[in-house]
Amino acid sequence: MASELMTSSALIKKLLLPCSLLLVVACAHQEPQGVAKDSIRVCDANGCADRPHDYASFQPKTDDAADKQMAALEALAEQDPRAAYDLALRFFRGDGVRQDTYQSVKWMRVAAEKGILPAQMALGRVYLTGLQEMGSDPGEAEKWLSITVNRGDTEAGPLLQQATMARQSVQAQYKINNQWRSTFYNNWYSGYRYQWYWQNGGWRLY
Repeated sequence: MASELMTSSALIKKLLLPCSLLLVVACAHQEPQGVAKDSIRVCDANGCADRPHDYASFQPKTDDAADKQMAALEALAEQDPRAAYDLALRFFRGDGVRQDTYQSVKWMRVAAEKGILPAQMALGRVYLTGLQEMGSDPGEAEKWLSITVNRGDTEAGPLLQQATMARQSVQAQYKINNQWRSTFYNNWYSGYRYQWYWQNGGWRLY
């Protein structure tokens, strides 16, 4: 009787093993929680990240090529504020260059001060909540949000009111940070589109 039970047990294990393997494979292919369906997983030598489908980037074959491309973009940014805007995004995203939020904000200001509306919008929002190690600055947020409101930025109206409240109240600033910081961070990371792309040895406007 004992031998029959052992035989039956072994048979059940043998039958269940393929099913267990199928469950493991199925689980391994499930999408990670919190990943948007309209994003793709991009992996390179620096690691993996979720990017939107329309994410525009370049993949230099060598460090020298990357340095050359970024040097060309920086030279272009000195002359064209649209390139300064792209350079700011690339510094923030670590796209083709080491990630540097200080340089990112620096070049975004260059673009904003020369009239690039998306740069002005980006600055108004980032100054409202702060960015990583950079604290918030409601006064600067008011400045840039006021400009973009006058240029037709419909979302900036309520944000401008919040910036004014934040300048007047620490509690209001805390509430705004909790409400908006992740949204604005994600915009800088993937919501804003590049205006230039690398092709045939040079940067070109889309």
